[in-house]
Amino acid sequence: MLEPTNNDELPEIPGKRYFTIGEVSELCAVKPHVLRYWEQEFPQLKPVKRRGNRRYYQRQDVLTIRQIRALLYEQGFTIGGARLKMNDDPEEKQGSEEFQALVRKMISELEELLITLER
Repeated sequence: MLEPTNNDELPEIPGKRYFTIGEVSELCAVKPHVLRYWEQEFPQLKPVKRRGNRRYYQRQDVLTIRQIRALLYEQGFTIGGARLKMNDDPEEKQGSEEFQALVRKMISELEELLITLER
């Protein structure tokens, strides 16, 4: 996942489990109506909704919002371009390929161990 370049300028994310839209607005320097709009445009952004449709964002949501903000406001992406960039992150793909290679290696080692134990 991309690391937002503006992390130094934005306040540190507190160690809470859930954040209201107002808190996220302050943490990410984005107005609440923009956050609601981004929820419609970015499928990765799905806050938990509770009583009266109140939104509660988790830490990962805040990081995703900061990533979206960096793409749009700092790197000059359009909404569509930022959506594609987030769906097609090469770092994420590389991590996925590394994970799959590790899983294959572990399966191979476990099969060898099984053969050894059967003897």
